[in-house]
Amino acid sequence: MKTLVVEDDPVFSEVLATALRRRGFDVTVALTCEQATALIDAAPPDLAVVDLRIGTGSGLTLIPLLTRGPRPARTVVLTGYGSIATAVEAVKLGASQYLTKPADIEAIVAALTAPDAPAPGPLPDTPRPLSVKRVEWEHIQRVLTENQGNISATARALGVHRRTLQRKLQKRPVRR
Repeated sequence: MKTLVVEDDPVFSEVLATALRRRGFDVTVALTCEQATALIDAAPPDLAVVDLRIGTGSGLTLIPLLTRGPRPARTVVLTGYGSIATAVEAVKLGASQYLTKPADIEAIVAALTAPDAPAPGPLPDTPRPLSVKRVEWEHIQRVLTENQGNISATARALGVHRRTLQRKLQKRPVRR
Protein backbone atom coordinates (compact mmCIF):
# COMPACT_ATOMS: atom_id res chain seq x y z
CA MET A 1 0.00 0.00 0.00
CA LYS A 2 1.19 3.51 -0.80
CA THR A 3 2.26 5.11 2.47
CA LEU A 4 3.23 8.73 3.06
CA VAL A 5 5.47 9.62 6.01
CA VAL A 6 5.44 13.33 6.88
CA GLU A 7 8.17 14.07 9.41
CA ASP A 8 10.54 17.07 9.56
CA ASP A 9 13.35 15.14 11.29
CA PRO A 10 15.29 13.59 8.37
CA VAL A 11 16.94 10.91 10.51
CA PHE A 12 13.72 9.76 12.18
CA SER A 13 11.78 9.89 8.90
CA GLU A 14 14.36 7.69 7.19
CA VAL A 15 14.46 5.20 10.07
CA LEU A 16 10.65 5.01 10.06
CA ALA A 17 10.49 4.71 6.27
CA THR A 18 13.10 1.92 6.27
CA ALA A 19 11.26 0.01 8.99
CA LEU A 20 7.97 0.31 7.09
CA ARG A 21 9.59 -0.76 3.80
CA ARG A 22 10.96 -3.88 5.53
CA ARG A 23 7.36 -4.72 6.44
CA GLY A 24 6.19 -4.41 2.83
CA PHE A 25 4.91 -0.83 2.70
CA ASP A 26 5.58 1.36 -0.37
CA VAL A 27 6.85 4.50 1.41
CA THR A 28 7.32 8.09 0.29
CA VAL A 29 8.77 10.68 2.68
CA ALA A 30 7.94 14.40 2.90
CA LEU A 31 9.95 16.69 5.17
CA THR A 32 7.66 19.73 4.91
CA CYS A 33 3.93 20.44 4.68
CA GLU A 34 4.48 21.84 1.17
CA GLN A 35 6.18 18.63 -0.02
CA ALA A 36 3.41 16.56 1.54
CA THR A 37 0.68 18.64 -0.11
CA ALA A 38 2.33 18.24 -3.53
CA LEU A 39 2.67 14.46 -3.04
CA ILE A 40 -0.95 14.12 -1.86
CA ASP A 41 -2.22 16.11 -4.87
CA ALA A 42 -0.07 14.12 -7.31
CA ALA A 43 -0.90 10.63 -5.99
CA PRO A 44 -3.07 10.29 -2.88
CA PRO A 45 -1.64 7.64 -0.51
CA ASP A 46 -3.57 4.77 1.05
CA LEU A 47 -1.90 5.28 4.45
CA ALA A 48 -0.16 8.19 6.14
CA VAL A 49 1.94 8.81 9.24
CA VAL A 50 1.95 12.53 9.99
CA ASP A 51 3.99 14.34 12.62
CA LEU A 52 2.01 16.96 14.51
CA ARG A 53 4.74 19.61 14.36
CA ILE A 54 6.44 19.92 10.99
CA GLY A 55 8.92 22.76 11.11
CA THR A 56 6.79 25.86 11.55
CA GLY A 57 3.70 24.09 10.18
CA SER A 58 1.15 21.72 11.63
CA GLY A 59 0.38 18.20 10.53
CA LEU A 60 -3.26 18.90 11.38
CA THR A 61 -3.52 20.96 8.17
CA LEU A 62 -2.70 17.83 6.14
CA ILE A 63 -5.39 15.58 7.62
CA PRO A 64 -8.31 17.02 5.59
CA LEU A 65 -6.23 16.65 2.42
CA LEU A 66 -5.52 13.01 3.24
CA THR A 67 -9.05 12.07 4.24
CA ARG A 68 -10.97 13.72 1.39
CA GLY A 69 -12.32 12.02 -1.69
CA PRO A 70 -13.69 8.56 -2.33
CA ARG A 71 -10.61 6.75 -0.92
CA PRO A 72 -9.56 8.52 2.28
CA ALA A 73 -6.12 7.60 3.56
CA ARG A 74 -5.92 5.92 6.95
CA THR A 75 -4.01 8.61 8.84
CA VAL A 76 -1.95 8.18 12.00
CA VAL A 77 -0.80 11.32 13.82
CA LEU A 78 2.52 10.81 15.59
CA THR A 79 3.80 13.46 17.99
CA GLY A 80 6.21 14.13 20.79
CA TYR A 81 3.93 16.91 22.01
CA GLY A 82 0.76 14.98 22.75
CA SER A 83 -2.21 16.64 24.36
CA ILE A 84 -5.88 15.88 24.70
CA ALA A 85 -6.78 19.02 22.71
CA THR A 86 -4.66 18.04 19.70
CA ALA A 87 -5.82 14.43 19.88
CA VAL A 88 -9.45 15.51 19.78
CA GLU A 89 -8.75 17.95 16.96
CA ALA A 90 -6.89 15.31 14.94
CA VAL A 91 -9.72 12.80 15.29
CA LYS A 92 -12.32 15.47 14.43
CA LEU A 93 -10.37 16.23 11.25
CA GLY A 94 -10.37 12.55 10.28
CA ALA A 95 -7.24 10.94 11.74
CA SER A 96 -7.65 7.25 12.47
CA GLN A 97 -5.13 7.08 15.30
CA TYR A 98 -3.10 9.42 17.49
CA LEU A 99 0.19 8.14 18.94
CA THR A 100 2.72 9.87 21.13
CA LYS A 101 6.46 9.48 20.69
CA PRO A 102 8.29 7.40 21.47
CA ALA A 103 6.16 4.85 19.65
CA ASP A 104 7.78 1.66 18.44
CA ILE A 105 7.37 0.47 14.87
CA GLU A 106 4.97 -2.29 15.89
CA ALA A 107 2.56 0.23 17.42
CA ILE A 108 2.75 2.38 14.28
CA VAL A 109 2.15 -0.62 11.98
CA ALA A 110 -0.75 -1.75 14.18
CA ALA A 111 -2.26 1.75 14.00
CA LEU A 112 -1.89 1.77 10.21
CA THR A 113 -3.36 -1.68 9.65
CA ALA A 114 -5.88 -2.11 12.47
CA PRO A 115 -9.55 -2.20 11.57
CA ASP A 116 -11.37 1.03 12.35
CA ALA A 117 -11.81 1.41 16.06
CA PRO A 118 -12.03 4.37 18.39
CA ALA A 119 -8.67 6.11 18.49
CA PRO A 120 -6.93 5.88 21.85
CA GLY A 121 -6.09 9.12 23.61
CA PRO A 122 -2.51 10.15 24.18
CA LEU A 123 -2.69 9.31 27.88
CA PRO A 124 -3.82 6.11 29.57
CA ASP A 125 -7.11 6.34 31.46
CA THR A 126 -6.18 6.45 35.13
CA PRO A 127 -8.21 7.27 38.22
CA ARG A 128 -5.37 9.47 39.47
CA PRO A 129 -5.87 13.18 38.67
CA LEU A 130 -3.49 14.98 36.34
CA SER A 131 -0.63 16.97 37.84
CA VAL A 132 -0.77 20.76 37.86
CA LYS A 133 1.97 20.89 35.20
CA ARG A 134 0.02 18.50 32.96
CA VAL A 135 -3.19 20.49 33.42
CA GLU A 136 -1.26 23.65 32.49
CA TRP A 137 0.10 21.91 29.36
CA GLU A 138 -3.39 20.73 28.36
CA HIS A 139 -4.85 24.22 28.88
CA ILE A 140 -2.11 25.83 26.78
CA GLN A 141 -2.69 23.27 24.02
CA ARG A 142 -6.47 23.87 24.08
CA VAL A 143 -6.05 27.66 23.85
CA LEU A 144 -3.41 27.24 21.13
CA THR A 145 -5.81 25.05 19.14
CA GLU A 146 -8.60 27.60 19.58
CA ASN A 147 -6.24 30.23 18.13
CA GLN A 148 -5.32 28.03 15.14
CA GLY A 149 -1.71 27.70 16.34
CA ASN A 150 -1.12 31.47 16.55
CA ILE A 151 1.44 31.93 19.35
CA SER A 152 0.88 35.68 19.76
CA ALA A 153 -2.91 35.36 20.02
CA THR A 154 -2.54 32.45 22.45
CA ALA A 155 -0.09 34.42 24.61
CA ARG A 156 -2.55 37.35 24.74
CA ALA A 157 -5.43 35.01 25.64
CA LEU A 158 -3.37 33.39 28.42
CA GLY A 159 -1.97 36.70 29.68
CA VAL A 160 1.67 35.63 29.29
CA HIS A 161 4.55 37.01 27.27
CA ARG A 162 4.92 35.45 23.81
CA ARG A 163 8.54 34.34 24.47
CA THR A 164 7.52 32.69 27.75
CA LEU A 165 4.83 30.76 25.90
CA GLN A 166 7.30 29.74 23.20
CA ARG A 167 9.70 28.39 25.84
CA LYS A 168 6.88 26.39 27.45
CA LEU A 169 5.86 24.94 24.08
CA GLN A 170 9.40 23.82 23.28
CA LYS A 171 9.49 21.56 26.34
CA ARG A 172 8.20 18.03 26.28
CA PRO A 173 4.79 17.60 27.91
CA VAL A 174 4.62 16.17 31.39
CA ARG A 175 3.26 12.59 31.32
CA ARG A 176 0.83 13.00 34.24
